[in-house]
Amino acid sequence: MENLLFLSLLVLLVTPLRADIFDEDVDEEYELPKLLAQQDARGNKILVNVDAFGAAGDGVSDDTQAFVSAWKLACATQNSVLLVPEGGKYLVNATRFQGPCTDLIVIQIEGTIVAPDNPESWDPKSQRTWLSFHNLTMALFQGNGIIDGSGSKWWSTSCKRNKTNPCREAPTAFTIELSSAVKVKGLTIQNSQQMNFAVTRSQSIRVTNVKVSSPGDSPNTDGIHITGSTNVLLQNCKIQTGDDCISIVSGSSGIKMKNIYCGPGHGISIGSLGKNNSSGMVEKVLLDNAVIRSTKNGLRIKTWQGGVGYVRSVRFQRVTMDNVSNPIIIDQFYCDSRTPCQNQTSAVEISKIMYQNITGTSRSKEALRFACSDTVPCSRIFLKNINIQSEDGSTVETFCNSALGTQVGNVQPSAECLSSAVNNMTTLKETKLCSIQSNGQFSINRSTINELPEDVKM
Repeated sequence: MENLLFLSLLVLLVTPLRADIFDEDVDEEYELPKLLAQQDARGNKILVNVDAFGAAGDGVSDDTQAFVSAWKLACATQNSVLLVPEGGKYLVNATRFQGPCTDLIVIQIEGTIVAPDNPESWDPKSQRTWLSFHNLTMALFQGNGIIDGSGSKWWSTSCKRNKTNPCREAPTAFTIELSSAVKVKGLTIQNSQQMNFAVTRSQSIRVTNVKVSSPGDSPNTDGIHITGSTNVLLQNCKIQTGDDCISIVSGSSGIKMKNIYCGPGHGISIGSLGKNNSSGMVEKVLLDNAVIRSTKNGLRIKTWQGGVGYVRSVRFQRVTMDNVSNPIIIDQFYCDSRTPCQNQTSAVEISKIMYQNITGTSRSKEALRFACSDTVPCSRIFLKNINIQSEDGSTVETFCNSALGTQVGNVQPSAECLSSAVNNMTTLKETKLCSIQSNGQFSINRSTINELPEDVKM
């Protein structure tokens, strides 16, 4: 026993992590040294290696208990690093890793963690999660390792693949829940049973340089799913999947996405919201600098009829689309159901939505689609510098239903169908908010959102 603890409590000769590792502009790399020293009491990091707890790392033996034991020790030890070593392939069953931990904890994943591949042998008590981490404060997940959900058999039995199959729940591969000040960096999450990575009821989460990869035809495999969370940053992430690359649902605000690659997949989505007459609320969302390629949707807001709540203060900017269906879409009639959805008058209110500096090609004739509720119209939609052409050289168009807003600068295809109190260029010129150029286009002077009239102000 003493030898086991000695092996598991080796000291890393590195400077301890600074508290500002979670600040947006800090991008430190926490490196594991090649040589490990013996334990001392000088505050250096303590290594807890899953191999020291009996993990075989052969992809066949069940290493679940070794991971649970290593977690318990690392979580209870100050200055600890839980290590999943390079070269190992660790078979781990559905497990909940519970906090809070004694101190900031580092989870260094260099090897591969794989899930059991047979849905029939899955623990029914953990039907919706595989690896889930709860109630953490100040945690860092990093490394060049892989989290592999072994999802192919789950996909083949999905009702989305074959309508004769019964619809059933499936696990999310990697979940962070009820946590704060957590950073995830450098990992690959792939082949999830259903969703790949979920951030749930958490705050101050930073995800950088993460790759998500599942086949384009894998059902319901959302890349990164954010629910009930605030102050979340996704940066420099590449997401290839069979559903939404990023999905943001109810109770989420302060979501920032920068330098995102999406495709294949269903695009970047807010929603769905309002299913079964529920309440949904999402606000203060920014997507800045993204490439969306060969997806079924581009930038999408989707809500069910009958819901209540709101989506507001959303900005999509600097986005390039390539061969995308429905590049810009608001759909208040979303219905992902085996049976037709009934018409209902209540709806999630959508307002203060900005699209600017968006270019690319569309597979669908409708490059811009604003399908809004007759009783709860979309309002304050603002378009600036949009240039979306047809992939095959044909004409693209804009569809509007109960959508209020305005367009500024070059907008192709034109969105003149947006009705707004601010649709008269002469009026804008008189207010000195707009100047008409020699080519007939107009542009905003001192172009800041606060200078726009109230019905388009963000």
